[in-house]
Amino acid sequence: MPEKPRRKPAKAARPHKNPLPFALLGLGGLLLIVLAAFLLTRPSSTPPTAAVPADTRSVPRVSLEEARQALEQGEAIFLDVRSAESFRLKRITGAVNIPENELPNRLGELEKSAWIIPYCT
Repeated sequence: MPEKPRRKPAKAARPHKNPLPFALLGLGGLLLIVLAAFLLTRPSSTPPTAAVPADTRSVPRVSLEEARQALEQGEAIFLDVRSAESFRLKRITGAVNIPENELPNRLGELEKSAWIIPYCT
């Protein structure tokens, strides 16, 4: 008796994969891209930082006469980095007071293109 051809077993119905996790993953990735673009394109609210010299010998020195002339001609700003109390007691006329410990947060108050001559005594 001839053998009956074997029937292939019926394929089990594949369960449908839930698309929700993939949609959430895609949405999360898109959100991260938008957030990164926002953070990279917005202006920085942190004050500019100045380069710190390696040692005091590399700091340019200004003579008293040069500094006086620059201040009188409006070419420089004297920056007093002492405490507010010390500044009130005695200061150079026209100087700006930003105590040394406040400099990182207040550098934005100074004109970027100005010649700034700091002093503390």
